[in-house]
Amino acid sequence: MALEALTPWPGNGSGALCPVDTAFAQRFLPTVYLAVIPLGLVGNGLGLWHLCTGPRRGARHPLGLLVGNLGLADLLYVSTLPFLVSYYLRGRVWLFGQGWCRITRGLFHLNLYASIGFLTCISVHRYLGIVHPLKARGRCQGATSSAWLSTMVWVWVIAQVAPDFAFSKMDDKGTRCHDTTRHENLGVYLPYTAAITVTGFVIPFLIIIGCYCHVVVVLCRNDTVDPHLRRRSIRLVILVMVLFSICFLPYHIFRNLNLLSRGWQLQGSCTQALKNIYVSYQVTRGLASFNSALNPLLYVMTSEDCMSRMRTIYQRASQSLGHSSSSSVNEGWG
Repeated sequence: MALEALTPWPGNGSGALCPVDTAFAQRFLPTVYLAVIPLGLVGNGLGLWHLCTGPRRGARHPLGLLVGNLGLADLLYVSTLPFLVSYYLRGRVWLFGQGWCRITRGLFHLNLYASIGFLTCISVHRYLGIVHPLKARGRCQGATSSAWLSTMVWVWVIAQVAPDFAFSKMDDKGTRCHDTTRHENLGVYLPYTAAITVTGFVIPFLIIIGCYCHVVVVLCRNDTVDPHLRRRSIRLVILVMVLFSICFLPYHIFRNLNLLSRGWQLQGSCTQALKNIYVSYQVTRGLASFNSALNPLLYVMTSEDCMSRMRTIYQRASQSLGHSSSSSVNEGWG
């Protein structure tokens, strides 16, 4: 098992070292990324293709605009994963320069908070459509309002993530590409991550919980709601709750715990619990990456014609394969 000792934090007076298991991340994260890359590329690519070419194109479908922007954020992030796979498989040796290191790490957080932002907007959109359909119709259900909302989400997310680019991501030798920052910047970086945890995760999560609790109550009490809308809405509630519970919540908890533990270790503390926090944080980083592979399910949950179109494509493909097989059999008998 490979162990790495934390370097002393200048000025802490202790010079304490605490070895952590870095080999786990070098095995675990590339495996996760190699699974996310094809799933994210294919799923988001097909989803965007459906939005652009389907009967209700994204340009005319307000909810489609929000889902399409979410897919774009996922594709941007997935495009950086091959570089991280190379980094970890080489034993955490970064070959692509400091600028690309910052961009690669920054796009992870951009995707993370863009996903949370657009999931919040999608949830509010569905809430208004079910709980306040008459008030929402014509005012906030149009494509123009969704375009403005998407723009505001991107501006807000970029404003939150931009400070992260100011922190150094590489060590003095220029071979390591850290996902957070170096030890000497922890005093400033920890308050920043705490603030972005509240504004980028906690507040949106509370909004989503409030919306979906009201949606579930309305769906259970109102028997006149269209059965197809009821099923799609319940599936959307389940999917968003799974995304937040598996991909987002554990990551934010253990990211902040890991930063705190680094400070404690550099002050002289070194316990097995602190080492376990590091390993748990690596697991949650992988889980957070899976949101790019799970988000394409939203195309199915929010689109009325996506499933029928997929079923038609599947039936045509099956008929073509069946026709080819029968032709081959006839030619064999000939």
